[in-house]
Amino acid sequence: MGITEKIAQIQEELSRTQKNKATEYHIGLLKGKLARYRRELLEPQPGQGGGGGQGFEVSKAGDARVSLIGFPSVGKSSFLNKVTNTKSEAANYEFTTLTSVGGILEYNGAEVQIVDLPGIIKAASQGKGRGRQVIAVSKTSDLIMMVLDATKSEDQRQILEHELESMGIRLNKERPNISIKIKKTGGVKMNSMTPPKYLDEKIVAALLKDCKIHSADVMVRDENVTIDDFIDVINESTISYIKCLYVYNKIDAVSLEECDRLARQPNTVVMSCELDLGIEDLKEEIWRQLGLVRLYTKRRGILPKFDEPMVVRANSTITQVCDAIHRDMKHHFKYASVWGSSAKHSPQKCGLNHPVNDEDVVQIVTK
Repeated sequence: MGITEKIAQIQEELSRTQKNKATEYHIGLLKGKLARYRRELLEPQPGQGGGGGQGFEVSKAGDARVSLIGFPSVGKSSFLNKVTNTKSEAANYEFTTLTSVGGILEYNGAEVQIVDLPGIIKAASQGKGRGRQVIAVSKTSDLIMMVLDATKSEDQRQILEHELESMGIRLNKERPNISIKIKKTGGVKMNSMTPPKYLDEKIVAALLKDCKIHSADVMVRDENVTIDDFIDVINESTISYIKCLYVYNKIDAVSLEECDRLARQPNTVVMSCELDLGIEDLKEEIWRQLGLVRLYTKRRGILPKFDEPMVVRANSTITQVCDAIHRDMKHHFKYASVWGSSAKHSPQKCGLNHPVNDEDVVQIVTK
């Protein structure tokens, strides 16, 4: 029996099993086995290369990457054509895009790579269409933009979320606050600040045993973590936590009431590529979701160039600024002078650990 057949068998048993306190342990074990088989499915076998397949992957470029995910003919290619100089074939019939196409969106001085991926079909995670390749490329993204058709039912979003979830992509979630320290002897011991509501030492030990881990110290720092969260931590080599922005296209074809309802959903933007509605709002939301920071560097005695910002990630420090300029700069670093909202006074003399804010001016002084 192959892995896909084993996965289908467990899924069938899960659907037949009633959820209650008595079956909680059994369901947890089934979910653990399901995650293990999915991990085996995702990991390349000996002699096989990983990645999306020859000619499929687009080399990373720019300051961040956004992947467009959606069913065929929802407007992904049209959006790419609107906001970049790249031309991805767009048409009103399915499967126009058969491989990944990348373009650069220039916004607020940053270069954001937008990757148009082939449309996903149902059961993509099981290998249908080019779904598994699409999802593999999505895992390299800083943001997933799920493009949906405003004229179609809500289940399109649920199907796409399920396919991504099945392939180890967790949308708009953070890694569970659980640590596992594997030991040689001593068995499994679970510690926590407050007893978890949905997790106990028995199921923790059983799930680890299924992965051939017989001794470990498990620390749970959040009382609300679930069995699913713990399974994700066990299989974290194949799990990715990625932000997702839901974008409903074709709003020109629905009522104002429906457009307003969709726009009020969390992490959601509405647009019409055909009528150029909402495109600028979407660019702004992509920028906000990516959390990029613009910095202006200056040399001693020379004004900074405010039309040429350096772009770094949110929560960056002077160390990351040095690395962005030159990888050896921090080894010759003496101090930095910073003007802007991160400085207590302007300029502030700072070390490598000083965090920078958007639109700070930074001067690096070396030895």
